[in-house]
Amino acid sequence: MLPEALLIARKDLKIEMRSKVALGQVAPLALLILVIFAFALDANSMLLKLGAGGLFWISALYGGTMLVQRSFDLESEDGNFDALRMSNIDPSAIFLGKTLALFVQIGILELVIGPAILILYETQVSDWLLLLLAAVAGTLAFAVCGVLWGVMASGLRVRTTLLPLLLVPVLSPVLLAGSRAFETALGVRAGDGWTWTGLMFVIASLHTAVGLGAFGFLLEEG
Repeated sequence: MLPEALLIARKDLKIEMRSKVALGQVAPLALLILVIFAFALDANSMLLKLGAGGLFWISALYGGTMLVQRSFDLESEDGNFDALRMSNIDPSAIFLGKTLALFVQIGILELVIGPAILILYETQVSDWLLLLLAAVAGTLAFAVCGVLWGVMASGLRVRTTLLPLLLVPVLSPVLLAGSRAFETALGVRAGDGWTWTGLMFVIASLHTAVGLGAFGFLLEEG
């Protein structure tokens, strides 16, 4: 199953490398969100520092949702889902492959907006290990949930508007946990950031288990 998953991930990442959507279109829009907040709250620098963690995840949510939408639009429009259904590739491998590809793409997006948070909001990192592990946990949860709910919406005509409505409520606990963990890592709030980070890993694990068991059915229905 692992070679098939890597094959799917390689396909998606090759498409992204050629189109450069993540870096050329999504990342600038995510950065623009951070800049708008920086201008809107410029008079209150302390509020910007306090909200830096939450604004990071809001920006990642906006850009990540676009990447999830694009990932499944490409499959639906080109008829790739029909080819995947007729192939001998294990549905679990498809799920893992698309999750890995989204994890890499969202991770690249976060590598762009992360330094912007430090520069625009004049924040300092007090715990790099917590910050990095929280980012990995949140990105993994985002990717897993994105693939699981993306395939649910892929067969619907209104998937462009429906996917955010499905995805945002599911990701709300991830956004909350990620914000709290980042606030601790950035030293703006006292709290147990490791507990919030662990919660994100639990969310990712639960959705992974559901995805491995149900992705084949969801792919057929889509």
